Amino acid sequence: MEKFPKFSLENQNGEIVTNDDLTGTTVIYFYPKDNTPGCTTQACDLRDNISAFNDLGVTVYGVSKDSKESHQKFIEKQGLNFDLLVDEDHKLAKEAGIIGEKNVFGKLTVGLIRSTFVIDKDSNILKRFDKVSPKKHVEQVLEFLKEG
Repeated sequence: MEKFPKFSLENQNGEIVTNDDLTGTTVIYFYPKDNTPGCTTQACDLRDNISAFNDLGVTVYGVSKDSKESHQKFIEKQGLNFDLLVDEDHKLAKEAGIIGEKNVFGKLTVGLIRSTFVIDKDSNILKRFDKVSPKKHVEQVLEFLKEG
């Protein structure tokens, strides 16, 4: 089974979160930028459905290269109820293989491909979602978790 890369990232409060902190099934979703339309849609959908994840014993983390200060503002502005992790320079995103070519408003560019990983406490990747749609994504992840 494929392993999720080892990580040690700061959350919005400056606390370090690592693979060793994972106690059960975890959803780690990568998004391009705090307080942008698609990212806000996705984060708010997760916020609104967090009890469904909690009921399944699943922890959710959002990851972007934004600073912890930016994450704090995003959490406060949108009332988010899960931690956001700082992936400075996209180090973890690169290790996870989700930096690549993408189409942004008709322009081909290289950057973060919006992706989500469902991993177990031993960092085994149970499911990987690539090029996800911010609007339908939470529904897809919950469907997978409920089947599992």
